[in-house]
Amino acid sequence: MIEIVRCTTAAPDFVELVRGLDADLRDRYGAIQDSYAPHNKVERIETAVVALEHGRAVGCGCFKTHPHGEATVELKRMYVVPVARGRRIGAQIVGALEQWARELGFGAAVLETGDQQHEAIALYTRCGYTRTPNFPPYDSLPASVCMQKHL
Repeated sequence: MIEIVRCTTAAPDFVELVRGLDADLRDRYGAIQDSYAPHNKVERIETAVVALEHGRAVGCGCFKTHPHGEATVELKRMYVVPVARGRRIGAQIVGALEQWARELGFGAAVLETGDQQHEAIALYTRCGYTRTPNFPPYDSLPASVCMQKHL
């Protein structure tokens, strides 16, 4: 059973999972990741979650207010460890983040993922997200795929 726990991006489990995410992105994109790394830094964000399986952290995500829409959040730093993939944990994380955003009065969510993250694009599509023109700062980064959803 998966337990989704609310936390901040300073939580040790979240920090450790993000290290795994950064390594995964480096493996996928190589030197291209240097262009994206500055946009992946998460200042202290109060709206983060960690997915726990038998007390072990297996996934994470967070959201922040999106600067291009007052009622919009941007999902960030979504990750599920490789051994836990394929079991809909990512969808549970997305659902928990969306629910939290709704509780706070937000009506829409956007996100950016990469064109080599086919499993992420499939996840977000299953969760009801649709492609949208790339928003800044990703509008000038060719490997970006931006998506949106009304909550």
